[in-house]
Amino acid sequence: MSLKRRVWLTLGAVVLGGGGVTAYAFANPAHDTGRALRDKRPVKVYDLALQGAASGRRELPRKDTEEFSLLGVSWTGASKRLDGTAQVRTHSLATGEWSGWHDLELDTDPLEKPEPGARGASEPLYVGPSDGVQVQVAHADGTTAALPKGLQVNLVDPGVVTDAEARRPAVNAEPAGYAVDAADAVDSSPSASASASDTTSPAPSDSVSATPTASTSTSTTPSPSASASASASASAPATPTAPPSTVPKPPITSRAGWGADESKVEDPPTYNTDVKAVFVHHTDGANDYSCADSASIVRGIYAYHVQVEGWNDIGYNFLVDKCGTLFEGRAGGTDLPVLGAHTYGWNRESAGIAVLGNYVSTSASKSALTSIARLAAWKLGQYKADPAGTVQLTAGATQTNGLGKSFTAGTAYTFNRISGHRDGFNTACPGGSLYSQLGTIRAWAAGPVQGLKTTTVDGAGLSGTTYYTKGAVTVHWSATTPASLISKYELLVDGKAVATTNGSATSAAATLAVGSHTVAVRAVHQSGKTTTTAALNVVADTTVPAFTTTPKISLRTGTVNTTAVPVTLGWKATDDKALSSVKLLAPTTATFAPTTTSSKRTAASGTATTWSMRAYDFAGNYRNASAAYTPLILQETSAVKSGTWTSRSSSSYLGGKSYSSGSKGASLTWTFTGRSASWVVSRASSSGQAYVYVDGVKVSTVDLKSSSTLYRQAIWTKTWSSSATHKVKIVVVGTSGRPTITTDGLVYIK
Repeated sequence: MSLKRRVWLTLGAVVLGGGGVTAYAFANPAHDTGRALRDKRPVKVYDLALQGAASGRRELPRKDTEEFSLLGVSWTGASKRLDGTAQVRTHSLATGEWSGWHDLELDTDPLEKPEPGARGASEPLYVGPSDGVQVQVAHADGTTAALPKGLQVNLVDPGVVTDAEARRPAVNAEPAGYAVDAADAVDSSPSASASASDTTSPAPSDSVSATPTASTSTSTTPSPSASASASASASAPATPTAPPSTVPKPPITSRAGWGADESKVEDPPTYNTDVKAVFVHHTDGANDYSCADSASIVRGIYAYHVQVEGWNDIGYNFLVDKCGTLFEGRAGGTDLPVLGAHTYGWNRESAGIAVLGNYVSTSASKSALTSIARLAAWKLGQYKADPAGTVQLTAGATQTNGLGKSFTAGTAYTFNRISGHRDGFNTACPGGSLYSQLGTIRAWAAGPVQGLKTTTVDGAGLSGTTYYTKGAVTVHWSATTPASLISKYELLVDGKAVATTNGSATSAAATLAVGSHTVAVRAVHQSGKTTTTAALNVVADTTVPAFTTTPKISLRTGTVNTTAVPVTLGWKATDDKALSSVKLLAPTTATFAPTTTSSKRTAASGTATTWSMRAYDFAGNYRNASAAYTPLILQETSAVKSGTWTSRSSSSYLGGKSYSSGSKGASLTWTFTGRSASWVVSRASSSGQAYVYVDGVKVSTVDLKSSSTLYRQAIWTKTWSSSATHKVKIVVVGTSGRPTITTDGLVYIK
């Protein structure tokens, strides 16, 4: 089998809506299964004539053709318009499925002075590698008036031209004979009967040969593709000198890079005097293309403009894909003011850039917006124009734009330096979503840097609105303007740059001298405009905090066990600037707020335990402090007794035993050397009261009564500022009706 696919093409006429004439075509090629790598092949264009007969039936014999990826509808007469709708659906090589119907954009910019052979045409539509097509053309109002003569569907195979494309695997496809849904099928047999709608539809008046060919088209007579101009006859420099720009030139894939066939361009480029504005377009078509296919899409548009419409070259000055790759469009030099054919009536003073894809309801990618901004800033910068400004452009044609504004040829009108296609011509291009993003493009292109703010400061702690550091800091920031439009960032300390980074950086470091400082970040846009963040107050501090009270533990009320007793850990720390936190390092860990000075803990009894703490300031300076303490339990048997006491046994008591007495005046006295003490008792609803004496002085009357029975309760505590020898004596009060108290011992801290 030939490498070409076998194609079945069926043409006919149907009634749409209120009876409008439709011409349709099926190109149904068979294909091989692909190869591991693709052979190089040239760009080809296949023209399939749309025709209608009085009977409403049309057909085309089987023809050979290659796959295609881009298509459009064209007709005889470049100055004629197709007042109607054109819809296409295609059969995908990748999925083997038919697409839904796509509307072709018919509001295309006309040519100023079309030459013989130039054709009217829709905008080309990229559909991806395909091997089948169906077309519908009808009047918008449903009438049966004649459609333009010479209607064709033009299929463009962008070929495989560059080495990078050849290295990519071929599209795998099913063998010949794929199925078509019954609703899509049209009998190609000469004897097939016409549908009911066919028999009632009059044929278009521009019938052509009943056997149109599907062959590779030859180059039509090219015509200058510049649109109407305010000063078409005015002389412009034949080959102007490229002026330097105020901003760097972005990387641009050359025509050779995307595989332009320069033999198709017959006339030399025409140059404008300058570039006053940039018009943004979209090319229409699928948005799910691979960026590896972008060069072939550009090549397909080029072939469509030249070989289908009869232009001298591709209309756009530049193109960009969704990954941000820029492509050189019309030949003549990217740095020169080449006259393009992109915005009818305004081409003499502008450049045009088109985004590959459809952006009616889908926003353009940040990468695409970034590249448009870079290109527009560079191009306008060659002529010292502010991308965010406005400019007076002189209309080269009398017309109405897509926003309903009318223009008169020869009259000057105000435009944004970066405008959308619809601002100058009656079209929806570049799509509503992309049009709403033009403000972002202008801001990025013109500068200064947008959305600049500091985010974090490493090596410093924040207290209120002031950062504290020991000296070394790293400041982080963010901005919404893309890095490729930013020349540099500067870290400012007290208003002076102490560190400089490139535009892609998001942080910088500096070491500050002891004292108070202001720290800010300055962004320098490629235009030279600057933006500076709000200044941060930063204090460099090397003084460590102080413990005015070292860690101490004191006994507190609660349940006592033979292994652990309830204590309160106390401390006090200060700092000359701002205390950040205090941490307990041992015997366990905890972190406390700077104003906290105590914490309820438990301590192991009978064991010396070191309590270590660390105080931090916001700069990160710290000081440690520690002290060791031993809680000891004195059983009731170690006390000096007076009066009557009874020994009781229970596992609920400390050590399994306790003393109980209801004898008024009975007492127990413990002598110890320490700095804190607590009396441990049992409590119940029948428990009585006791007096507590410290060093011979009555200090408290304690009531042991409790609604529930409790054991080993530290009910009374006393703490001194330093360790000393003390005597604690308890005396039974002999409370009426409940005279008995039960004591379990005394705990003190050594």
